[in-house]
Order: sequence, then C-alpha cells, then structure tokens
Amino acid sequence: MADILNEEVKMSSMISASTTYQAAQSVAKTVEEHFLYHHESAKQHNVDDFAPRPSAEVIEAIIDTTFWASLRREEGHSPSVSLAFLPPERSGQPLIFEKRLNFSPAILTKLAPAVERSGIHLGIWIENGELYIWGTTRVIPNLCFVLEVIEPGMLVIKHRRIDGFGKFVNVAVLKGDQIKIVDDISGKIPDCPNLVTSLIGFNSSSLWNDSLNVMVQLAVSMRDHKRGGTLLVVPSGKETWRDSIIHPISYSVTPTYTELADLYKKHETEAEHPVWLNKITSAVNHVAGLTAVDGATIINDRFELLAFGVKIGRSGFSSRVDKIMVTEPIVGNVASVVHPVQNGGTRHLSAAQFVYDQRDSLALVASQDGRFTIFSWSPCDNIVQSHRVDALLF
Repeated sequence: MADILNEEVKMSSMISASTTYQAAQSVAKTVEEHFLYHHESAKQHNVDDFAPRPSAEVIEAIIDTTFWASLRREEGHSPSVSLAFLPPERSGQPLIFEKRLNFSPAILTKLAPAVERSGIHLGIWIENGELYIWGTTRVIPNLCFVLEVIEPGMLVIKHRRIDGFGKFVNVAVLKGDQIKIVDDISGKIPDCPNLVTSLIGFNSSSLWNDSLNVMVQLAVSMRDHKRGGTLLVVPSGKETWRDSIIHPISYSVTPTYTELADLYKKHETEAEHPVWLNKITSAVNHVAGLTAVDGATIINDRFELLAFGVKIGRSGFSSRVDKIMVTEPIVGNVASVVHPVQNGGTRHLSAAQFVYDQRDSLALVASQDGRFTIFSWSPCDNIVQSHRVDALLF
C-alpha cells in the first residue's frame, strides 16, 4: 500500500481512446498536475495521511463515465452523486459491497438515489487497469480526488482540505463544453480578501492548519438556502457602519448575539468533537438563514450578530460608487473595470456602495440563481473589487 500512496495510480492507456467527453480529455492533465503539486507540498509539510494520486488517464476515465451518467434519469430523477477515488482500506468505516460493481453510467445512475445525501461518496478504485465501485464512505483522507455531479452535465472536481473543516477545495468546474480551472495564483494577490484565499484553498495557511473557517461555511450556507441575501462583515469595536444604514433598523439585536462567536473561540480545543461540529454547523446555518430576510445581515469580524433585515443607504460622508473591478479566480480570467449597474441588480449595487463607504468591511452577496459575489476594497487600486466566487462554492 505504501507504494500505491507514494506513486501515481495509473491505468491502461487504452482507456483514453474510449472516452468521448471532450472536456474530460482537455482537463485531465491539468488536474493531474494539481494533485502532483499538492501531494509534494504535503510531504514537505510532513503530512502523510493523504489519498493515492490518480493519473491523467484515471481522471479522464472517471470524468467521462460520470458525465454520461449525469445526463441519464432514473424514475424521472437526474442523478446527484459524489465519487471518491481511493481503496476501501483508506476510507473510514466503509460500506463494502460483497461483489464489486462495474464503473459504468448505467450502474452510477442506479446507485445515485442511495448516496445523494451530502457527505456520502461512492468509492472508486482500480485493479488490472479497470475501474470499479467497491461501496460507500463518509470519511476520506486528505487530498482525496472527488468528483461531484451538481446537475445534468455539470461536474465539480474537488478534494478535502488538509486537516481542515467543512468546505472542500474546488479544483475545476465542468459544464458541458465549458471548463473553469480555479486559479491558485489569484490567492497571492495582495488585495484578495482572506475569504477568497481560503475558498481557493491554495497558497494559504487555511490549506494546512485552519481547523475552521466560519466565513467559508457562512458563504456556503447562504448559497444553499437559494433565496438570495447579503451579509455585511464590519470591524468589531467600530460604529461607523451605521452611517451607511437607513434608520431605524427593523431587526437590531441587543445584546449582540454571540453563539457563533463563542463556539469559534473553542475551535482550537474542541474542533474534532462531534458535538461541537454539530453545534457550529447549526450556528452557522442560523446566521446564514437570516440573510434570506429582505435586507442585509450584519456581523462583526468576531462573528457576533448585530442586526438583520437592514436597508443599505449611501453614507452622508461619501459619494456614489461609479466603478468597480470585477474578477473571478479562474484561469484565463482578466479583471475588468465596469459601472456597478453592469455587475448585478439592486442587491449587488447596494453592497458595492457599502464597501465603498466602509472600506474596512466586506460584503457577501448570494443571488437566487446561485451566483455568489464578495465585495472588498482594494487600497492598491483604490477601487471596490467584486470577486465572483460561485465556482468555488459548489
């Protein structure tokens, strides 16, 4: 097993000739290089609990089969399934089938209803150059290759953070013939907010030793309720944010609600405890759920809830924001400067205005269509940045 873990897991090169999904062929080598880089980086950090590394041929074959499965229907439902590439002995408490199953679109479609709940993966492994399904697992090691079907024709390649909590790191998003490769270099930009860097998961401390990133979990939960919403993050100990709010505030919170903040303070000692994990998840969902109410929800950088249902207005000490820089952490994306009205509706415009007025704040905006944007101030370019990060949240 040591040889398998330390080397690339390959399969017969003949398999690539049978793949028919062009995007699988286009992205496989890039994904292979991603896992190679981060496996080598893990070794340098003395991390040894990580999954086997798949070759480009394996990656291509898994993507191809899963893509065609995603277009099928079983009893009127499209499959929603997550696949993890690892042998059963490398998973935690695996459910192992008595007889291994062929890795084919038909079998994946049949099995999908049993594993569509979040956190359950179908285990995929290889023997004698053939991929097969060995069972299911809910526990996978670091850097395990995961492929998730989001909707028909839409797949996300991801992996588990190293010693991290919650949201997996997205590597690439495939939708039909469209390919989005997450750009790890964007995490090095000086003005890139910590939240964006953590979502990307590369070249940041969050990949290695951040046991919890509350802001990432809030972003994911906001997107999941699908009603749209705005979360404003303001510095603790300051009241200047009130200059950019229309008064009176309908749902002001007194005293500040500190459940999430109190739980976060315990994360260094209790992060691995199941009871604590359940509590922190519930607290995150509670705060994120408030963003579904019309208006913005406000927390400070200590995760204390200050108000919700808040109406944003321009500060009397400021002018109207007339331009923003739009970016997306995707390979090939070029930042563009546009007028705020070209970036979205009223929710996006008000968030951009708030950050323009309150330059030490962040604004997170979830759209009903799944788009997610983070607004921050760039002191280098002296402009509001609009980071579109929905590709990182699937």
